[in-house]
Amino acid sequence: MNLVKKDFSDELHFKTSRSSGKGGQHVNKTESRVTLFFNVRESRILNDDEKALITSKRTLSQDGVLQISSEATRSQLKNKVNCIKKFYSTITRALVTPAKRKASKPSKAAIRKRLKEKKRRSEIKQNRKSDF
Repeated sequence: MNLVKKDFSDELHFKTSRSSGKGGQHVNKTESRVTLFFNVRESRILNDDEKALITSKRTLSQDGVLQISSEATRSQLKNKVNCIKKFYSTITRALVTPAKRKASKPSKAAIRKRLKEKKRRSEIKQNRKSDF
């Protein structure tokens, strides 16, 4: 499923805040960290199955809101773009259903090899029990 074709822009909300960490006086006055908020439960774009998958695979707030933050750069705009990229990759990974595992059995040669090795081990241990 290609989520990039879906336009989530109406349902994404952003909040800026001051970044943590080093940076001197610049950090104290600029709000370069960007946090993206997406309400999964109230989304009109996702269907119920997709909402259930996302809810089961991702940690959401009690209100069903997915939060993604970015403070990688000093630029608020670059952090916003980074948040959007993280959002799409997170949603895409959450919506991937893993392939069903097909049960298999060992080949006859592998079974023969295992039994032969067991027999050899048994004989080695039996030889240790020699009577004096």
